[in-house]
Amino acid sequence: MKKHFLIVWAIVLFISPALLAEERGTLIFEDDFERNESQETKDEIGNGWGTNSRWRAAGNKQVDLKNGAMYIYIHKVADHAVSVTHPAEFRDGSVELRFMLEDKKDSLGLNFADLKYKKVHAGHLFATKISTRNVEMIDLKTGNMDLKTRELRKAKKLTPALQELLKSKRKRFPHKLQTKKWYDLIVKVREDTMTVFIDGKQVGSFSSEGIAHPTKRTLRLAVAKNAVVDDVKIYSLPARNK
Repeated sequence: MKKHFLIVWAIVLFISPALLAEERGTLIFEDDFERNESQETKDEIGNGWGTNSRWRAAGNKQVDLKNGAMYIYIHKVADHAVSVTHPAEFRDGSVELRFMLEDKKDSLGLNFADLKYKKVHAGHLFATKISTRNVEMIDLKTGNMDLKTRELRKAKKLTPALQELLKSKRKRFPHKLQTKKWYDLIVKVREDTMTVFIDGKQVGSFSSEGIAHPTKRTLRLAVAKNAVVDDVKIYSLPARNK
């Protein structure tokens, strides 16, 4: 019996890396931010990253590479949260990264977009927002960022029925985090479901039709105040056999 047990464990240990790779899918992008900038006045992330600092913060620097990580902070003249973007085209996939929130009011958003899809504002499809108190998941495509819904919301003409519908387009999970501590984050997207893991534990899962949008083309890191990010990896998952 003991010999059989050891053989089983040997097989598990041997195949687990392959199973893990299959679960993650194909790596399509990674960045460890181990590089220097040539100046300190404007965003200069490199490796395909972009920001909205030029038109939202009068060109002022809002992203700094230091200590081998990406420090994101909103400038005092900015009129919008910092958006740090990178192409990330997949149908099903996942984003892995390390993050740190230095203040209890800080948060980090992962916003998935398709700028070619013109029926929503700015390509917004869905997002998750991680704060020191909770994790929120939002379907933007069939919720607040749908163009017709957005117009009604801005005009304050949402019907009671539509207001109730919009409530179903988001879900919040209480989850406390410490400040000034690094955490491992995985956001996995499979068909119409988004699942968030922090330090290897599932925090919550949310299913909504907007998450099933066929092509996610851009990852936006959305920061309303401050956040630190490192070791970003983006994977594309193979389609499930029907």
